[in-house]
Amino acid sequence: MKPTQTQLFSAKAACHLSLLFVILYFLQSSLSHLEQITSVGPRPVGSQENEVLTVAYLLEQIESIRAKTAAGPHQLTVDVQHPTGSFSIDFLGGFTSFYDHVTNIAVRLEPKGGSQHLMLANCHFDTVANSPGASDDAVSCAVMLEVLHSLANQSTAFQHGVIFLFNGAEENILQASHGFITQHPWAKNVRAFINLEAAGVGGKEVVFQTGPENPWLVQAYVHAAKHPFASVVGQEVFQSGIIPSDTDFRIYRDFGNIPGIDLAFIENGFIYHTKYDTADRILSGSIQRAGDNILAVLKYLLMSEKLADSSEYRHGNMVFFDVLGVVVVAYPARVGTILNYVVAAATFLYLAKKASLPGNGGGRYVRDLTCATGVVLLSWFVTLVSVLIVALIVTLLGRSMFWYTHFYASICLYGAAATGKMILIHTLAKNLYYGVSNSLGDLFFDVSLLLWGCTLVWLTQQGLCSAYVPMLMVAFPLATKLLLAKEFKHRGASLKYSLLYLLGLALPYVHFMFLIWVVFEIFTPIMGRSGTEIPPEVVMASLVTLATVFLSSFFLHFIYLVRSTKWILAGLGSVFIITLVLVSSGLFFPYSGSPDAPRPKRVFLQHTTRTFHNLQGQMESRDSGLWINSFDFTGMQHVIPHIPEINDSFRTRCQEDRPFCGFPWFLPVKFLSRKNWYLPAPKVSPASPVEFRLLSKEDTSWGTVKMTFTVQGPSHMSLYLMPHRGASLSAWSFGDGTPQFDLNGEYFIFYSHGLNAPTWTFWFEVQVLPSGLSELTVAISSHYFFGEDKRTAQLDEILRRFPTWAFPSSWVSTYDMYRY
Repeated sequence: MKPTQTQLFSAKAACHLSLLFVILYFLQSSLSHLEQITSVGPRPVGSQENEVLTVAYLLEQIESIRAKTAAGPHQLTVDVQHPTGSFSIDFLGGFTSFYDHVTNIAVRLEPKGGSQHLMLANCHFDTVANSPGASDDAVSCAVMLEVLHSLANQSTAFQHGVIFLFNGAEENILQASHGFITQHPWAKNVRAFINLEAAGVGGKEVVFQTGPENPWLVQAYVHAAKHPFASVVGQEVFQSGIIPSDTDFRIYRDFGNIPGIDLAFIENGFIYHTKYDTADRILSGSIQRAGDNILAVLKYLLMSEKLADSSEYRHGNMVFFDVLGVVVVAYPARVGTILNYVVAAATFLYLAKKASLPGNGGGRYVRDLTCATGVVLLSWFVTLVSVLIVALIVTLLGRSMFWYTHFYASICLYGAAATGKMILIHTLAKNLYYGVSNSLGDLFFDVSLLLWGCTLVWLTQQGLCSAYVPMLMVAFPLATKLLLAKEFKHRGASLKYSLLYLLGLALPYVHFMFLIWVVFEIFTPIMGRSGTEIPPEVVMASLVTLATVFLSSFFLHFIYLVRSTKWILAGLGSVFIITLVLVSSGLFFPYSGSPDAPRPKRVFLQHTTRTFHNLQGQMESRDSGLWINSFDFTGMQHVIPHIPEINDSFRTRCQEDRPFCGFPWFLPVKFLSRKNWYLPAPKVSPASPVEFRLLSKEDTSWGTVKMTFTVQGPSHMSLYLMPHRGASLSAWSFGDGTPQFDLNGEYFIFYSHGLNAPTWTFWFEVQVLPSGLSELTVAISSHYFFGEDKRTAQLDEILRRFPTWAFPSSWVSTYDMYRY
C-alpha cells in the first residue's frame, strides 16, 4: 500500500522538525559549554582557573557523554596527560621553549574492539593573561564537546577512531600540542588532524592551512563541509611569516609529520586577546557553522579508506578556493600548473596574433603595446609614491591609524588619491600624446592582459597555488573580449557592449574583491598589535593602492574611450582634500571604547624590579618601576593627556650589554616595540619570589665549561643568555641539544609549568677561548600572570587612570642578571 500525499508530507515535516531539534540542542549545549568555560575568567597556564576549574568541567562533561553512550557501538577512553619537554622554534626570530607538567585532556572515541588509525581534533582551553578567551579558543572546545557527543551517539560504528585533544598550553607558544604529539602513546596512530583556532572573534571559520601535501584532506573538506570557506591564498600568506602568529598546526606538521587542516575565526580581530573576547560576542550562527562543518568532515574522514594509508595519497598540494561561501573549487596543484600555462599561452598567442595582423607592419603594434605598458607601469609607480607621500604626511602630523576605527576614511583618503592619480596620468597621456580613439581602449585592454599574464607565469614558476588568481583575471576577460569582439567592431563601446563586458568580468572581480576584503579584515586589526616599529600608514596606504591598481586593471581602457574625466577627477580630488583636512584636524580618533564595537589600544604594563650582579656575584645595582610598552605605532601620545607622568623624559633605551636590553621581555619581541617607558615605583615583593642558583661549574675534557643551574619561581619565566668576548654556547639541555639564538647572538628560553612541577634544572656548555677571557651574562625574568602576586597598589592606581578606549594588560615581573 502506497503512502498518501498527506502521510508523505507528515513524514517529511517530522524529519525536518527532528533535524531542527538536533540543531537547537547542539547550539544550546555549545553555548552552555562556552559560558561555563569563560565564566572562570582568564586561564593562563599554571593558574587554578586553567589547571583545576576548567579541567574539572571538561572531564565532567566528557564523563557524562561516556555514560550516555556506553551502550552504543563505540568506546570512549579519557587520559589526562601532564607532559614535560622542550623544543626550538623559529617563530618570532627563533627561541627555545621548555614546559613542565602542562595539561592535556585526550579523549579517544573508537569502535568497540579498538582502531589502528586515528584522526585528531585539537582545541586549546588556556588563554593569554587578562582575556577570557571566548573565541581563542573556548568556543572551539565547546563545539568539540558537542561534536564528540554527536559522534558518540552514532548508531553505526566508524571504520576509524578519533582523538579529541583539549590542550591546556597553546598560548605558551604551542607547548601542550608538542607534549602530546611527541610523548603520548596514542600519537603514533594519528594519521591526520583538524586544528580549531581563532585570529578574530566569531564570523566564518576559514580553512587557511592544509597539508603538507595530502590533497585528499582538502578533497574531504570540499566533499563534506556544509558551509565551506577556504582559501589557498590565506595559506600562502600565513606561511610566508608576515602575520605575527602561529598555531598548533605547525607542531603537528613539523614534529608529528602528519597532515592536517587549520581552521580559524578571522572576523573582528580588534578584540582578539583582550578583555572584550567574551562569550556574548560569539554569534550563534558562527557556532552552528563551525559545528556543522567539523562534524560533517570528521564523519566523512572516519569512514574514509584513505585515512588508513594516507602516505599512499601524499602527492603534491591543492589549489582551493570557495566561491562566495557556496562551493569550494579544488584541484591538484599539478593540474593548476597545466591550466595556468595553457591560459598564459592563450593570452600570448592572442597578443602575438594581433601583432601579426596586416597593418601592423614594422612592428607598430608591438611598439604601441610596449609604450602603453610603460605608461601603465609608470602610472602604478607614480601612484604608489604619491600615496606613500600622503601616508608620510599623515604620520608626521601624528595622525597614524586614523582608520583603525573608521576604515572608510582610509578608502576616502588613500583610495581617492590612488584612483585620482592613475586617472590623471592616463588622462594626460591621452590628451598630450594619444587622443581619443576606440583602438586605444583595445590597446590598454591588451596591456592588462599582458601584465596579468606575466604575473601568472611568474607565480606559477614560483610554485605558488595562489597563481589561480591571475589565471582567473586573465581567462575571463580574454574569453569575454573574444566573445564580444564582433559587437565591439561593429558598434564600438556601446552601452550593450559595456554591460556584457562587466558581466563577463563579474566572477573574477567578485572573487578578487572578496580576497581583498579578507586581507583588510585580517591586516587592519593586526596593525593594532604589530609593535611601534612598523609604520601602519605605509602598510595601509600600500594595501589600498595595490587593491586600487589590481581592481582598475581591466577598466583603465575606458579612460581612453570617454571624452573627459574632469568631473571624475574633481570629485575624487574633493573627497581626498576634505578627508585630509578632517584627518589632520584629528576628527578620526583611532580607538573606541564602545561596548558594541570596541577598538582598544593595547598597552602592556609590568611592575618590575631589576637586580644586576657583577662578576663577583655582588649586587651592582637595583631599580624598580612600571615598565610600559605600547603595542602599536602611536606609542603613548594619546594616553599621556590622561596620565601626564608618561612622557618622553622617561623613555627607555636598549642597553646592548644586557640580555634583551635589560628588560623582562615575556617573549622575544623587542624588535617589535622599541618605544618603552619606565616610571620609578617601589620594589615588588611577590609571595613566591624566584630562586636562581648556580649548582655547579666544571671544566670538561673537550674544552668547554659546563654550568648547571636550578630555578624555582612562578609558572612563567624567561631565561636570557648573552655570550661576550667571543664566547659561544656549544651545547645545552634544551630541545635537540643545539643552542638556538636570535639575530643578535642572544639566546631566549621560554619556560612555563603547570601544577606540582619540580624545580627547573638545566645546564649549558660554554666554549672557552684560548685567552681565557670568555664571559657570559645570564638573566632570568619571572612573570606573575594570576593570583595576588600579579597586582600591586601602583599598578591598580595607574590602571584606573587609563581611558576606556585602552586595554592595559598588566602583571608583576622581576629581572635578575648575573655575569660569569
